[in-house]
Amino acid sequence: MNQGVMNAQRRVLLQAAAGMSASMALGQPVAHAGQVPPTPNARAGDFDFLTGEWTIHNRKLNGSQWDEFAGEATVTGLLGGVASVEELRIPDRNFSGMGLRLLDVERKLWADYWVNAKSGVLTPPPSWGSFVGGVGIWDSEDSEGDKPMVYRGIWDRITPRSCRWYQASSSDGGKTWNTSWTMDWSRVPAH
Repeated sequence: MNQGVMNAQRRVLLQAAAGMSASMALGQPVAHAGQVPPTPNARAGDFDFLTGEWTIHNRKLNGSQWDEFAGEATVTGLLGGVASVEELRIPDRNFSGMGLRLLDVERKLWADYWVNAKSGVLTPPPSWGSFVGGVGIWDSEDSEGDKPMVYRGIWDRITPRSCRWYQASSSDGGKTWNTSWTMDWSRVPAH
């Protein structure tokens, strides 16, 4: 891929992330120019920032109301940074699950899978994505009834002590986005 195309993709991804962040803060749907394929630039260690123990402030849309609740996670990097395993726990909801992120070294993209502890089943297909300019974007396609949907997960605000993940959905092929879940992560201090 030539440098001009890669720079154009980066600009679109960064604009999308910035627009989603601003709109999310206002609780508004997000306007976006359309779904963009992930940039094939992933490398081992991209998820090293997430390794460790975390507390999480969740804010999830339930109908038209935002529901807030606490969570916690333990994340382990494996295989020299080619895999990242997250155990998510939400004790007040009697909920736990596992995020499994695997680097496809040849394609230079990350696959993000989910396992709900209640079923123990890996949820295929994964969402595919990568980080550009410190922002990670993962899109996946699904449906609600007979309506096609695009779901987007974004990692941003990454520092040594904190980060954020949030989810948005689009029913119009990525023209507009509605944020439905935010997770503000804070690293548990080492003892």
